[in-house]
Amino acid sequence: MTAGEETGFEPATGEGPPPPGPAERRAASVRTAFAGMLQIRRLTNAGHPAPERVPAAWELHRPVRAVALALEASGLAPSAVDAGGRRTATGYRVTAGTAPGTVRVEWLGPPGSGAAHEEEGELTRCATVLRELGWVALLYRGPRGRRFLEVEPPTGAARPDSR
Repeated sequence: MTAGEETGFEPATGEGPPPPGPAERRAASVRTAFAGMLQIRRLTNAGHPAPERVPAAWELHRPVRAVALALEASGLAPSAVDAGGRRTATGYRVTAGTAPGTVRVEWLGPPGSGAAHEEEGELTRCATVLRELGWVALLYRGPRGRRFLEVEPPTGAARPDSR
């Protein structure tokens, strides 16, 4: 497989077009991927009293993917953009954070969608989902007063760049 090829399931980050295919098939794929993530957590965190509440090592190496999967599996809607880069749907957008191993979550929508008015409540919902899965999610106010989440691994988790 070359660097440009993509295969398999990819969680919606809110940065591309809406996920292709029927919604029922997408929902089934999300459920399967999320169940797989939880199984990996159970196996790799076997000595922990609540293994499903601790991110697995692979999540720490792919935090954007792990956070996007958690949000999509919770039923929160991803944002989307068209081929011209115009936002076409209101929802979360997951991108790499400013520090290695961190993630930024925003609530975005097309102009006039009211996303800015929804963002505090919706980002609070996102934070709740992520905290239940062991991530540290902090709500900040950025430029122009827009809110966003900074998501990072729990204290003591080895970040990919900390070797």
